[in-house]
Amino acid sequence: MENLNLVETFSEFKEFKNIERETMMRILEDVFRHMLAKKYGSADNIDIIVNIDKGDLEIWRNRTIVDDSTLEDENTQIALSEAIKIEPDFEVGEEVSEEIRMNDFGRREILSIRQNLIAKIQEFEKDSIYRKYKEKIGEIISGEVYQVWKKEIMVLDEEGIELLLPRSQQIKHDNYRKGDSIRAVVSKVEMDNNNPRVILSRTSEVFLERLFEQEVPEVYDGLITIRRIVREPGERAKIAVESYDDRIDPVGACVGMKGSRIHGIVRELKNENIDVINYTTNASLFIQRALSPAKITSITLDDENKRAEVFMKPDQVSLAIGKGGYNIKLAGKLTGFEIDVYRDTDIDSEDVDLDEFTDEIDEWIIEEFKNIGCDTAKSVLALDIDELVRRTDLEEETVKEVIRILKAEFE
Repeated sequence: MENLNLVETFSEFKEFKNIERETMMRILEDVFRHMLAKKYGSADNIDIIVNIDKGDLEIWRNRTIVDDSTLEDENTQIALSEAIKIEPDFEVGEEVSEEIRMNDFGRREILSIRQNLIAKIQEFEKDSIYRKYKEKIGEIISGEVYQVWKKEIMVLDEEGIELLLPRSQQIKHDNYRKGDSIRAVVSKVEMDNNNPRVILSRTSEVFLERLFEQEVPEVYDGLITIRRIVREPGERAKIAVESYDDRIDPVGACVGMKGSRIHGIVRELKNENIDVINYTTNASLFIQRALSPAKITSITLDDENKRAEVFMKPDQVSLAIGKGGYNIKLAGKLTGFEIDVYRDTDIDSEDVDLDEFTDEIDEWIIEEFKNIGCDTAKSVLALDIDELVRRTDLEEETVKEVIRILKAEFE
C-alpha cells in the first residue's frame, strides 16, 4: 500500500504540476539519493532509475565481492558467502547489483521521502515562478480575476499562477468581478517569506507603451520611436513619438484611420484621453505641441530654470489648463518645463487684471488664482466653482465670494 501511495504521489505531481519530465526525474533522484545516503552512509554506489511516464522507480545498489575475512564496508562490499546465495557462480572481485525495493524502507522513511518530495516540488515551483516572471517584467499578460479584495485583486494566469494587482496600480474607473478577463503589465517580482509575489500594473507608463506596440505595427517594428510618455491614469495621457523615416507620419500612424488604432487603447484604459504629438528637440515648439489643443500667441523660455511663460488668447486658457488641470500638468512633465499660462490682455481690452481687485480681495487669495494661471477676471470666471476649489487651496465660500466680486465688475 505504501509503495502504491508513493507512486501515486509521483503521478500526481507529474499530472498537476508544471514540471518537465527531466526536472521531475532530477528532483526524485535527489530526494531518494539524500535518503539513501542517510540510510547507508553513502549513495555513490547506488543507481536510481525513475520512469515518470509509467510511475515506477528502480533503485540498484552495486557492491564488490570480497573474501569474508576482508569485509570492511557492508555498503560498498559484500561477503562471498552472501554473494553466492544470489548467484552461485559469483567470484571475489566481481560486482553485484541488488535491487532495493520500497518494502525495504520503513514507514518513517517513506513518510520522510514524501515530505521531502513535496518540499522540493514547492521550492522548485516558487523558484520557477520567480524566474519566469522576472524575465517578463515590462510585458503585458492576460489573466482572469479570481478574487477581489479591498486593497488588491488576485489574478490567475493561463497556468493558474497567482498574480496581484494592487488598488494603487488600478485605473480609478476599473471595476472587476470574479471571472473577468484582465490585461496588465508585469511591474515587479519580489520574494516575500520565500514566496514569489508578482505585482501587476495598469497605471504604469510602460503599460501604455506596450499597448501601442501591440496596436501599432510601426512602433513594434521600431519604425516609430516612443520618446516620452506621461499619464494621469484614467484621465489623460500624452505621448511623444518620432520617426526617422520621413515617409512615415508618426502621429497619423499611431492614431490610425479615423482613430482605429488608438480607440482600442482608449477603451482598454477606461476612456483615458490620449494626446499623441510629434517629438522635437526645439523646446518652444515642443511646449506648444504639448499644450494642444490650446493655441498659444507667444512663449518666453528660461532654459536655465526650466520655466516657460506662455501667452494665449483668453478663450484658449481653459483648453491649455484642461479638465482638472491635467493638460498643463502633463505638458509640464512631458517637456520638463514649469509652464505658466498668461492671457494676452492686449487681445481682450475688456478683461481686468486680478491685481485691480486688491481693495476687495486679499492679495494671498489673488496669488492662489495666479498660481493656476488665472491672472485676469475673465480667466477665473471661465472655470467652474468645483474646478477652482480643486485646483486651489481655497474654501468654496471664498471662491464664490471672489466670483461674485468679479461678476459685479462686468455687470
